[in-house]
Amino acid sequence: MATRIEKDSMGEMAVPADAYFGAQTARALYNFPISGLKPHPAFVWATVTVKRCAALANMGTGRLSAEIGSAIVAAADEVLAGALADQFVVDPFQAGAGTSHNMNINEVLANRALELLGRQKGDFSVLHPNDHVNMAQSTNDVIPTAIRLASLEMLDPLLEQLEGLELALAAKAEEFDHILKSGRTHLQDAVPIRMGQEFGAYSAAIRKNREGLESCIPALLELGIGGTAVGTGLNAEPAYIAAMIAELTTATGFPLVASHDLFEAMQNMDPFLALSSSLRRTAVNLGRIANDLRLLASGPRTGLDEIRLPAIQPGSSIMPGKINPSMAEMTNMVCFQVMGCDQAVLLAAQAGQLELNVMMPLISWNLTFSLELLKNCVQKFIESCISGIVANEGRCRRYLDDSLGLVTVLAPYIGYNASAAIAKESVASGRSIREIVLEQKLMAVEELDKIMQPEHLTEPGLPKQ
Repeated sequence: MATRIEKDSMGEMAVPADAYFGAQTARALYNFPISGLKPHPAFVWATVTVKRCAALANMGTGRLSAEIGSAIVAAADEVLAGALADQFVVDPFQAGAGTSHNMNINEVLANRALELLGRQKGDFSVLHPNDHVNMAQSTNDVIPTAIRLASLEMLDPLLEQLEGLELALAAKAEEFDHILKSGRTHLQDAVPIRMGQEFGAYSAAIRKNREGLESCIPALLELGIGGTAVGTGLNAEPAYIAAMIAELTTATGFPLVASHDLFEAMQNMDPFLALSSSLRRTAVNLGRIANDLRLLASGPRTGLDEIRLPAIQPGSSIMPGKINPSMAEMTNMVCFQVMGCDQAVLLAAQAGQLELNVMMPLISWNLTFSLELLKNCVQKFIESCISGIVANEGRCRRYLDDSLGLVTVLAPYIGYNASAAIAKESVASGRSIREIVLEQKLMAVEELDKIMQPEHLTEPGLPKQ
């Protein structure tokens, strides 16, 4: 492979001749061949956006020449339009704080800007990755700013999908509201419930998770950009800080504000921990719903078979005709992964020391990965599972008629102990609750018929005699 020689503060380094990254990125590729993963495109977008806005802000303060600044902006615009995507190559498991990722961005933009100026890549005497692209910045304020922007950019599509799931479940709740079935607690017979009530609860849970994610947004909008290395703002003019907030707001459309405490914004990973925690809570409920659907659809001959999920692919390589709840299974796996990512974010957030949390690359990768996973998962869960669920009304009614939970309605009239004795007798003999009550002459037929109407048992109050 043809190479060129570039220099950084440590000396010379061979770089692929056609690469736009430079010596520090090449060192990172050598030092950190850990996972084979690359930064999420949203994180690259966010970091490049910071660099573009920094060039504009530095030109505005007069610190950066129009010629150099305009070339950096033009290079950034090309990247934001999709160019050079293969040049952002540093493994998420890298040196602390994200210095390698930051320099990867700096070097690519510097080398492309040099080309736009008619210069050769690596001619950093004219335009330098640190002196010009990274002007008035530090990895320590660039990376948390980029994590915030990437999170905000990725959060909106997820919120849209969650709202879609909420509405899809609400539609099924309305469709199934007339279907009476046996409730189950401890996986045992319980009092009657309408299937619509079950699905309505699923919809409400997703709504609350969506609202929880939305509540994370205000903290993400507070930027510590301009704090540079430790929060003091060394090498960044006050005018630059204000200009950065304005430029970033214009570039992203987010109502961004400067943090009231740049030191805290650099040390404290709370906004990311809160977002990760809300993603975990969403995954917990989403996984719980998927579990319920798998259970309700179990069988079809030897399980509950109260609902039928869409058949999307063969379920077995050996058992012909077998259909599995594949979308619900996929959803469970995604939820487990998101929960694991949250644990990594939690530990990384706690690992901050003094003026900096050096675990930010891990936080960034796990947040963007979780946001991507959940967005894609929810979209497919709606399309290929929820929207096509069909209720088995006959099976629900048969279970309801046989349910021991119906004995609960008798307790206000004949007492708890007498009702329990009837339940035991029903289990032992296989006879219905109704049959035993009438045999023991505990109630007249007309009286029993009135209070045993399941339709009356799915709303608050006592059944009417």
